[in-house]
Amino acid sequence: MSRRAKSRRRRRAEVRVPGRTPRRSGPDRARLLRAARQFLGAIGETDLLRDMRQTPARVADAWSGEIVSGYRSDPRRILARTIPAPDHDLVVVRDIPFTSVCVHHLLPFHGMAHVAYLPDERLVGLSKITRAVDALSRRRQLQERLTRQVVEALASSLRPIGAACRVEAEHLCMSIRGARKTGTRVITSAYTGRFRTSPALRTEFLRLTGARSR
Repeated sequence: MSRRAKSRRRRRAEVRVPGRTPRRSGPDRARLLRAARQFLGAIGETDLLRDMRQTPARVADAWSGEIVSGYRSDPRRILARTIPAPDHDLVVVRDIPFTSVCVHHLLPFHGMAHVAYLPDERLVGLSKITRAVDALSRRRQLQERLTRQVVEALASSLRPIGAACRVEAEHLCMSIRGARKTGTRVITSAYTGRFRTSPALRTEFLRLTGARSR
């Protein structure tokens, strides 16, 4: 088979099937390796050349295999396996640790995510929620966008009565550059469904996830 025919077959295989989410390919390690070599060369360090021989490969492995590995995962697939919900009681998973990368400076931000939903007909395993947070956080991100994506993934997969997410994080782009204010935390929240319309439900969510009262 010719190279052109193989390319056509590959493109046909990548056509999106209705109702099915395509598998993500993830970061390109080879390009990351080349970029790491250029980046290190641009810094101009010469005294540590022996120590930096394996640095480009380590950087490429860390970024492709861990730091931005979330591109290989679809949170809706992670949340797709559900079970019937016997009732509509509030489900809260709090203190989910995460680390992400700020899209502006490619510096980490890290903290805790607190997630809740009010089930309608379906429940999902609690570990699936933590894995969905991990998949969305291990990408280039904005904290506000990450918070919104968590509730959208829950809303899309479970069709709950409502979903909520609160994220608390420290950004290295604020603590090691710019303002240089170590320990400053950014708090974002997002709500869908009943959480948007019911102040009492939002208050209960905030109380259960340890939000400070005024």
